Formats: sequence, C-alpha cells, structure tokens
Amino acid sequence: MMNPTIPGLTPALAIRSIYCIGRNYVDHAKELDNPVPTQPMVFLKPIGSICYNNDEIVLPGKSKDVHHEVELVVAIGKKGKNISKNNAFEYVAGYGLGIDVTARDIQQKAKEKGHPWSVAKGFDTFAPIGTFIETKSLSNPDNIDLSLTVNGEVRQSGNTRDMIFSISTLISYISSIFTLYPGDLIFTGTPSGVSAINKGDQMVASAEYLDTLTVSVVSE
Repeated sequence: MMNPTIPGLTPALAIRSIYCIGRNYVDHAKELDNPVPTQPMVFLKPIGSICYNNDEIVLPGKSKDVHHEVELVVAIGKKGKNISKNNAFEYVAGYGLGIDVTARDIQQKAKEKGHPWSVAKGFDTFAPIGTFIETKSLSNPDNIDLSLTVNGEVRQSGNTRDMIFSISTLISYISSIFTLYPGDLIFTGTPSGVSAINKGDQMVASAEYLDTLTVSVVSE
C-alpha cells in the first residue's frame, strides 16, 4: 500500500517521515508547566496518524483526555543532510496547517516515567493536515497568524514569529541528525491554548494565506 500524499502540491509527494517539535512556543511550554527547551525537542508520528480536511479524528478508548494543538506544517521537497540555516528554505516544497492531536493523560504518565511519547501522539487520525501551498505562495512563514476554533469558539491564537526555533533552525537541526527526504513533514509546534476535545466537536484550524483545516471528533 502506498503512503498517503501531501494534498495541494504538484507533483504529488508521498508522505515519508513525520517530524514534530515539542514546546516551540514559550507560552505553551509554560501552560503545561514544562521547562522552555534550549534546543529543539523532536518526536515522530507514524504514517497511520495522517488524515485530511473534512475527516474525523477518532478518540481512542485508551485515553480520557485528548487535546488539540494547531501547527504550521512544513513539507520537504528535496533530499538534504546537514543543511545550513541560510539554505534551509531551498529544501521546502510547501506549507500547510496541521493539528498535533495528543492523548494528554497518556503523555503525562509517560513524562513522569521518562518514557517516550509515541503512544500519546501516534494514534490513528492524530495528525490531520490541510491543503498545502507551494513555497513561493508564502513569502514569510516565520510571521503568520494561526488559530484554532472548537465549535466556533477560539481556543488557540498565535503567530509563528513567537516560535522559539525558527523554521530554518528546525530544518538545519533536524537534518543534522536525520537525512531529510521529499515528502517529509515537520510539525513546527503549537501556541498556547491547548485544551480537551470531545465526541461531536468540530475543529477548524486557520492561518493567513492557507486553506482552513476542518475536522470533526468521533469516538471509537
């Protein structure tokens, strides 16, 4: 079975690795009583977590506290290793919206034990992404407003200029560890305001220049 593709980009790119950045906004780190990182915190999501605009997020029976985290997502367009910050944007194919869905109770237990976050972040449908636009259509991704509403109520509102680590810094850092490939995605972190979602909720992620991402919430 072929990997899912990144919507909106031509030619189509099959999704490969999904890199996510934790605690990349100071206010978000503080709202969860976490220390502000001094270098990017990278974790991974599996391919099965991908879903799309107008799809459903499935709340797993294993969790009682699932949260939304709206993020700008970067799509990588060509292979690169040890990419410099100055050249980072040459490797970007486009940008889109994503929601890093998180089973917060499972994550908290993992943090307390010093265990990985994979289960908390990796359930099926836990990485919805919207339609991407090509790099040339977004002149300054490091300064765009993004927000998320739940049932019409604004829960998150922020700007990518408030990221602790910029997009070029993230690309450079990740590529110093992992070779980046066309189709890789980077979820760049979420602003403050994360909160629980429940069966029947509808979430709408929005950002300047980007198509909205709408998903509904169901239970197993």
